[in-house]
This record gives sequence, C-alpha cells and structure tokens, in this order.
Amino acid sequence: MNSSVSIADTLLSFSLAPALLLLLLLGISLLESLALIGLLVPGVVLITALASIAGHQMVALPWLIGAAFTGAVLGDGLSYFLGYRHRDTVITRWPLSQHPEWINRGARFFERYGIYSVFIGRFVGPVRPIIPLIAGMMHMPSRTFLLANVASAALWAPAYVLPGFLLGHTWQQRLNLPTNVEMAVLMITASIVVLAIMFSWGRAQVGRHGRVYLAIARIARRIPAMRRPWLAMSRSGEVPLASLFLCILALTATSAWTLLILHHPEPLLIDLQAQRLFAWLNTDWLTTTSLLLAEAGDKAGIMAFVTPWAIWLLWVRRLDLLIHGALALGSIGALNALGKAVFARARPDTPDYLIGSFSYPSAHTSTWVVIGGMLAAFVASQLPRQRRVWAYWLAIATVIPMALSRLVIDVHWLSDLVGGALLGLVVCAMVQINWQRRYRAPLPSLPWVSLLLGSLLFVSLRVALFPPV
Repeated sequence: MNSSVSIADTLLSFSLAPALLLLLLLGISLLESLALIGLLVPGVVLITALASIAGHQMVALPWLIGAAFTGAVLGDGLSYFLGYRHRDTVITRWPLSQHPEWINRGARFFERYGIYSVFIGRFVGPVRPIIPLIAGMMHMPSRTFLLANVASAALWAPAYVLPGFLLGHTWQQRLNLPTNVEMAVLMITASIVVLAIMFSWGRAQVGRHGRVYLAIARIARRIPAMRRPWLAMSRSGEVPLASLFLCILALTATSAWTLLILHHPEPLLIDLQAQRLFAWLNTDWLTTTSLLLAEAGDKAGIMAFVTPWAIWLLWVRRLDLLIHGALALGSIGALNALGKAVFARARPDTPDYLIGSFSYPSAHTSTWVVIGGMLAAFVASQLPRQRRVWAYWLAIATVIPMALSRLVIDVHWLSDLVGGALLGLVVCAMVQINWQRRYRAPLPSLPWVSLLLGSLLFVSLRVALFPPV
C-alpha cells in the first residue's frame, strides 16, 4: 500500500463493531431518557443514525431493540431516583435553576394524567425527560412507576429503532447506493449536527447569561492577574467569550486540517466516498441548482448580495460596521488566494471558467461562512436573547447548500469544504473579537427582512444577466 495513505483515512475506514454499536445505542437511549441531560441530547437523530448503521451491517434486530429498551428503562429509573431522593436540591441545579418553567410544565402534565403520565410522557417531547423526575419528586409508588417505565420502554424502543434499522437495511439493496460511502455521509451529518449544537446550546452557555460565562466571570474576579483584563474586555458590556472560544477552536482545527492536506495533497478516502455519493445523487435539476449557486457565490454574486447592506450602513452612517464587514471579506479573500497558491491542489474537475484556479480551500464555502456568520451576529444583536439562535440556524441553512453544491458539480473535494468552513469561522471570530473589544454605539433598528429581499433581488439579477466569473 502506498505510504502516503494517511492515518486519518485508516480511522475513517473503520467500521463500528456490533458490540460497540449496541453499547452506544444503550448509552444514548439512557442519556435521552435521563432527566436534565435528555433535554440537551438530540436522541432521535443519534438513535436513528446508529440504528441505520446497525441495519446496514446486519446487526441482529432483537439485540438493538433490547439495548434501546435497557437504556430507556435505566434512564427513567435514574431520573425517578434523583427526584425521589433529592427533591429539594435537584431544582436548584443547572439547567433547571435557569428554566423553572420545565418543572412547572412537567408538574401540570403529571397532575393531569396521574399514574399514566410516565407512560404517556415518554412519547411527548417537551416533557419526556422531566416526567420521571417529577414522579419521583411526587413520591409515586415505585411499583407503579416501574410498571409504567417498562411498559412504555417496550413500545418506545422499537418505535425509535425500527425506522433507522429499516433505512440501513435497505439503502444498499433498494436504493443501489455506491459502496463505501458511509463515512462521508457520517462526516457530513456529524458536521451539521456539531454546528447546530455549537451555535445553539454551546453559544448560549458562553453568552452573558450562560453557565460557562458566569463561572469564568467568578474565577476572573477572584484572581488578581485576570481581574484587570476581564474588566477591560467587559467595558463594552460583555466579554466576547463566544468569539474567543470559536477563534481558538477554529484556528486549531484549521491548522490541523491544513497540515493533513499539506502532507496528503491527493484526495482523501472521504473525498472519494463523497464524490461517489454525489455522483449517484446527481440529477439534472440538482446540477442546474448547483450551477446557479456557483454563480450566486462567486465574486460578482457576493458583491450583489452585500450591496443592499452596504448602502443601508452608509445611510445610517455606521462606517465602523461597514469597515469591519469589508475587513472580513478582504481577509477571507486574501487567505483563499494564498491557500490556493501555496497548496496548488488540483480540482476533481476544472470547467473552463475555473482554469488556473486550485481547489483548497473552497472559496465559495469560506466566503459564505463569513457572510452568514457576520450577518447572523449582526441580526442576533437586534433580537431577544431567546430568539438569537434562529439567526445562526438560518445562516447554517444558507451556507450548507452553497458548500454541498460544489460537490454536486464536482469542482471541489469534501476536504476542501471542511478547510474552507473552518477558515471562514476563524475570520468570523477574529473580526467579532475586534468589533467587541471596545464599546460601540447601539445599532439602529435593522430592517433585515427588506435587506435580505434586496440581496436576493440583486443576486437574481447577477445570475440572470452576467456569466460566471
């Protein structure tokens, strides 16, 4: 075997053993049913994914259902025990201390359905991980709880496992998927899940009212060497922990990923898997859509998109924000040009309008990560704290199709997209840190719907009237 095959490829080609799959399924079922933790774990997605992998590997179905059943019973049982033994202290612990409405909602549900609440509650999303805890706090008889726990888990386990198992069992035979694409699918899915969690729950924890932020603030105020820098950074109202953490994580990941590409310029295993997968998925309408996104995401398309925002910032005389936006776009453009020149990585396919242009990193991906990230931060600052996450999710939902379209038209490898996304996050974080380092005047009311419609109009005109550049 060629010595240039990377360790990363070896790891990515590794298949989970049946015993490990069963153990993971049991653990996720337990966490998904466990009080407090179950509120934060995307159990449905993870269980469906594991069941799909197990079905693809032909793991015995009774063992899968048994593992999910066992985890669900243990999770509810531990929740009941916590409520029964620690009734007075559990509600003072995070996250219930910050969300008393969860307890109130569970208590109303329990009062309405009585002994049947444990059975019914397992299938009702908003109260699922809370009801066993409430049952313990209300001192429901243990026998009654055990009966409801076991009976509901016996129905819950196959209901959650069977759809994923069926998908995994049939996707190769019925859908005629190309072979050996599982790791590419898992990597794309995992990347999306990580981004969603990082910019929802994770960002909330490092925000001004989050648990991590408050803990670091307490530590900083007690240590003389940290007190002065903390106070200096907090003059603008909030220390930019989210941007600092994002910068550190993204810069580390970008460096590591780029070193991998530097030592292995040839396509990685996941690149070849993703290429096979998107070649199989490709249809005429998907190709047409991806070509339109290619035009919308090039230099002319970017200029068209940002023009309404630039005009509005000039109108409200916020040159400071306009300069930071220009700094972000200029920085990512320079870094993309430098990366392509240094690594000179060949594209999978090079159409005429891309002759002379290289593959790593993906400029479409990195630039739209910067645009989406900066606009999300801008819009989120105008929204109530509870609704800010929607700005980031909208940005993610916009960037992902732009990035994946590069795989559809076969002008980038999957690893180019990963490198571009990480590079874009680095630029977003650094520009945000610079913006937040001193006090800024409050932004005027943002007509973001009108601005987005204006951007879509300008981009549509660019696509309709001008060829790709």
